[in-house]
Amino acid sequence: MHHGYYEPGSDVSGSDHRAAQIRMVEESLRFAGISEDPANRPKRIVDVGCGIGGSSRYLARKYGAKCQGITLSPVQAGRANALANAQGLADQVCFEVADALNQPFPDDQFDLVWSMESGEHMPDKPKFVKELVRVAAPGGTIIVVTWCHRDLGPSEESLQPWEQKLLNRICDAYYLPEWCSTSDYVKLFQSLSLQDIKAGDWTENVAPFWPAVIRSALTWKGFTSLLRSGLKTIKGALVMPLMIEGFQKGVIKFAIIACRKPAE
Repeated sequence: MHHGYYEPGSDVSGSDHRAAQIRMVEESLRFAGISEDPANRPKRIVDVGCGIGGSSRYLARKYGAKCQGITLSPVQAGRANALANAQGLADQVCFEVADALNQPFPDDQFDLVWSMESGEHMPDKPKFVKELVRVAAPGGTIIVVTWCHRDLGPSEESLQPWEQKLLNRICDAYYLPEWCSTSDYVKLFQSLSLQDIKAGDWTENVAPFWPAVIRSALTWKGFTSLLRSGLKTIKGALVMPLMIEGFQKGVIKFAIIACRKPAE
């Protein structure tokens, strides 16, 4: 379940969400400057933290590319492969269980390294970034779309105690490790000599997502689905208002970072 990309301040319903998710993918590609020219479009793509493979299938169709996805979840990998087979993409897309911090690929493999809302799950951000860079082909593009906390001011060494407490409650509900800022990601890519590094704050573009999810959960269908899904999902649902609070108070940022590996 990924965020959608909305016009800031728009009022959305759950029915808008799939179109908004597609906009998120397209806006991410546009932000990174991925070529639409058939001669230069990506031919080999890795989806790091692929979930059930929605991004992979979309990118494979769009570019006619080969796409490999990795996830820690055997259930997600199985579901992703089943969906690829059902949609006639088995010869283009495949998914496997693997660790994003120790990817099962040789160096310099992929024209496009894609990470859509998986970075926040990574317990070792420097190692995560190093692996993204390692598997990227020379001249390849890396796109990371992720939740971050706000950048610290020049005189700050850490977030305010109330901000950290808010993030800790969210991390506890969603089983997330410690967060970092957008500028932390930029510095990590700079330390590895990546080129054309740019970052964007899309917080306002995803802000309508959480209220829409809450509204859908408050319907009778949503409520009964939650009850069937178990305590862990209910726990996550109860924390959704904290995500809204974090966005509104400027603690949580929804960021995109894109860069290019130097060509040999």
